[in-house]
Order: sequence, then structure tokens, then C-alpha cells
Amino acid sequence: MSLVGFLGATMLWVKAGHIIFVIFLMAGLFMMPRFFVYHHQVPVGSDEDGKWIEREDRLRRIILNPSLIIVWIFGLMLAFNGDYWREGWFIAKFLLVIALSGYHGWMIGYFKKLQKGDRPLSEKQLRLLNEVPGIAAAIIVILVVVRP
Repeated sequence: MSLVGFLGATMLWVKAGHIIFVIFLMAGLFMMPRFFVYHHQVPVGSDEDGKWIEREDRLRRIILNPSLIIVWIFGLMLAFNGDYWREGWFIAKFLLVIALSGYHGWMIGYFKKLQKGDRPLSEKQLRLLNEVPGIAAAIIVILVVVRP
């Protein structure tokens, strides 16, 4: 593998960091909607409601938000280093990453609704939304590895 571009020999370290934080991000994206399903099952204002709010907030602050930031930083470094901006596979991957980032934003917004006691979605809808990150991850991996 040729280590060209402005990252030089550090490119492999940046790539490793990118993959590590993608794993952390995906774990959080899988966990949060599942937390929402369990949160929906407890009465608003109960002690258990408060515990779910705290769990969700910790997941957001400790795993989701930092991982998303680091994934974007390392990912953009790799994209500029490899000059992938004209590659079809990369454009498709980039659009899916933007969509996953939007999904992350939606989850944070839904968390804030739960904090207020609002529960606009059903458990079934939340379970279906829980499939979004898995489908996106599968497509992204195929785009990056196979580069169709």
C-alpha cells in the first residue's frame, strides 16, 4: 500500500482511529433507540424515567457525540488525503454518512422530547428506526470495500 498524500505514514493510524470510532459510534447508534424502547415502557416522571434520561444522556455525551466528531475529523482527513471526491463509491458513502449524522441528530432531538415527557412515536416505530444504522453500515462497508 502506497502511503502518499499529506498524511504520509500517519495515514494508517488515522484510518485505524477512524474505524475504531466508527465502531463506537455504531454501538451508540444501535443502543440509543433500544434505550428509547425501554424508556417508553416506564411512567413519565417516575424514578425509572429519570434513570433512563440519565442513561441516554450519558450515552449521548460520552459515546455518541465525541465519536461522531472524531469520525468526521478522521474521515475528512482520509478523504482529502486520498482525493476521493470524484469517486462514485465515495460520494455514495459520503451521502450515507451525512444521513447517519442526521439520524444521530434526530436521536438527540427525540431524547430531548423524552426528557420533557413527550413520547410521539410508538415502540414499534422505534424498533423499526433501530434498523437504520445497521442497513446504512452494511451499505457503507460494501461501498468502501468493493467500491462498485
